[in-house]
Amino acid sequence: MPHLTLEYSTNLASFSPARALAALNTAMFDSGLFSEPDIKSRALALEHFQVGIRPAPRAFAHVRIALLAGRSDAERKELAEAVLAALRSAVDASTEAEIQLSVETVDLDRGSYAKAVLNG
Repeated sequence: MPHLTLEYSTNLASFSPARALAALNTAMFDSGLFSEPDIKSRALALEHFQVGIRPAPRAFAHVRIALLAGRSDAERKELAEAVLAALRSAVDASTEAEIQLSVETVDLDRGSYAKAVLNG
């Protein structure tokens, strides 16, 4: 915990998912809410997507952060804003496309969450 999922449209110019995940993980760690080895992230490239209904050059990236329940609204808002700033820095906005960036936090149910750490 936490689990961060970055979904992005494949038409984002010069987008590096690895660089974006590094920036997002750093923002998560800098929040002071999580220990470094607990932050898990992944990126999913979306080849098939649609933004709106009119044909226009549009792209997006969306981050979903799944957290164990119990964080305050203020903590969640600060985290979302920090992650959005990190995402913004990882996206090249010098294109003619409209790029929509968003971040959401969602609760994981503590009662049904299980985790194991294996060491070799």
